[in-house]
Amino acid sequence: MKNFIGTYECRIDDKGRLKLPAALVKQMGDFDDGSFVIKRAVFQPCLEVYPMTVWDRLMKKLTGLNRFIKKNADFIRQFTAGVKVVELDNAGRLQISKDLTQFAHLKKEIVITSAGELLEIWDKEAYENVIATSEENFANLAEEVMGNLSFDDEAL
Repeated sequence: MKNFIGTYECRIDDKGRLKLPAALVKQMGDFDDGSFVIKRAVFQPCLEVYPMTVWDRLMKKLTGLNRFIKKNADFIRQFTAGVKVVELDNAGRLQISKDLTQFAHLKKEIVITSAGELLEIWDKEAYENVIATSEENFANLAEEVMGNLSFDDEAL
């Protein structure tokens, strides 16, 4: 399993083209076919960018849900709303559609941050507000989320 690494500040132009930093373009080249899926995030006003192999694995789980159960069908519809397939152009840019740009309130200044197997694209001001939690709040969150995990050498 490959993971992205890093947080990058960049700009989006008026046509929705996002020029990616060279270090990130290099990481994206490590994924098989160079195709990515971009979608609205579930919990935050940002976008998620999945390598196609990761997206296919996720969709396999979703298509396993029974669509004759209304909440499953509703979830799949909402989760996949606005999904777009994107590829880097020759200039190392991603084209972000207007509906996704509006969802994430993207202005000129953008932050792209790694989130394991996927990337998140944020408006810079919104990103800074989300990560501006106090050290104590983050410590409590870390303890709650990670405190009961066992870390052995094989898992690291």
